[in-house]
Amino acid sequence: MAGEKSDALTPAQKAQLEAELAELEGPRRAEAVQAIATARSFGDLSENFEYHAAKNEQGLLERRITMLRDRLERSVIIDENAVDGDTIGVGTKVEIEDEQGERMQVEISSVGGVSPDSPVGRALMGRKVSDEVEIQAPSGAWRARILSVGR
Repeated sequence: MAGEKSDALTPAQKAQLEAELAELEGPRRAEAVQAIATARSFGDLSENFEYHAAKNEQGLLERRITMLRDRLERSVIIDENAVDGDTIGVGTKVEIEDEQGERMQVEISSVGGVSPDSPVGRALMGRKVSDEVEIQAPSGAWRARILSVGR
């Protein structure tokens, strides 16, 4: 599918993905099927906007389901307690401050946070409080200091 690279997840992140998958495969899939059936009843499918829109939505839904299944298959559950509490890893919440004094809070997570594979994630992984990091972003490099690390 998207690649053979494993996806490090905390138990909570895996549970979040599994809950989303269950929602999509259950009620959301049933809604999509019903929307298609309703649109079919409107007649001529060649000029039936509702039918084409419903089929498009179903395609997007099935694609998301496929992506979630692939991600869960490739997932590797990490033990959050195995990592030193001061070291940044997957599942860690980090507060950083850039050169202009602006603070930002991020969570290193491939589920609803900053991906460990992103420029910010790569710069922060394995670092500790008070470390200075250089972040190689597409818009240009910038420096930040790590203020706090938590779970």
